[in-house]
Amino acid sequence: MGLFDRVRRVVSANLNDLVSKAEDPEKMLEQSILEMQEDMVQLRQGVAQAIAAQKRTEKQYNDADNEVNKWQRNAQLALQKGDENLARQALERKKTFSETSATLKASLDQQTAQVDALKRNLIQLESKISEAKTKKEMLKARITAAKAQEQLGSMVKGMNSSSAMAAFDRMEEKVMMQEARAQSVAELASNDLESQFAQLESSDVDDELAALKAQMSLPGGAPNQPQLPEQATNNQQATNNQSTPKSQEPADAELDALRKQLDEL
Repeated sequence: MGLFDRVRRVVSANLNDLVSKAEDPEKMLEQSILEMQEDMVQLRQGVAQAIAAQKRTEKQYNDADNEVNKWQRNAQLALQKGDENLARQALERKKTFSETSATLKASLDQQTAQVDALKRNLIQLESKISEAKTKKEMLKARITAAKAQEQLGSMVKGMNSSSAMAAFDRMEEKVMMQEARAQSVAELASNDLESQFAQLESSDVDDELAALKAQMSLPGGAPNQPQLPEQATNNQQATNNQSTPKSQEPADAELDALRKQLDEL
């Protein structure tokens, strides 16, 4: 392959690529319809011209045929009058018009066939143009839908990567963090309230225990309260160094009962 052929092919390829990129389907559809309509106008003009030529040829053929018939009658009239020379001249004129008529008849038949073909082509072209117009509207609707879908896809893709969408996500995260903080504060407040009630309950228990100790004169009670029977018994044992076991048994039983009560609290 020569250098010029390669250059020509490269230039043609680049031009074709530029043309393909520049082609707008919607505009090309409109242009195609316009070109077909222009072709139809030219075809109609051609059909009209062919019909006019056919009419002229038909008239010429009819005139020639009439002349043939006229000179045929003139020849017959000359013979009836006994003028053979005039009849011969009439037949010669008839022959001339007969040849002209035959030629016109052949041309007329040919023109009639052409006109019929042109009419059929015109009808087909009109049908194709009508069908093309319908398809054009359908294709335009599909093009519009495709463009809208492409634009929507680009918008969605742009929203996923745009700063506005990122800011929206950040605001959503901040709202979630604020909700989490509010929930934690509520939980802490609930825990504090429970602890306060627990303190109140524990203070009531402590007060009741102190009161019980005061009643029982246990160690840790009020300093001026009387001593427990056990302490009194011990003091009495220290002074007297002697006690009866029977007198200690009721006090020990009562002390054990009180201790069990304290353990159960």
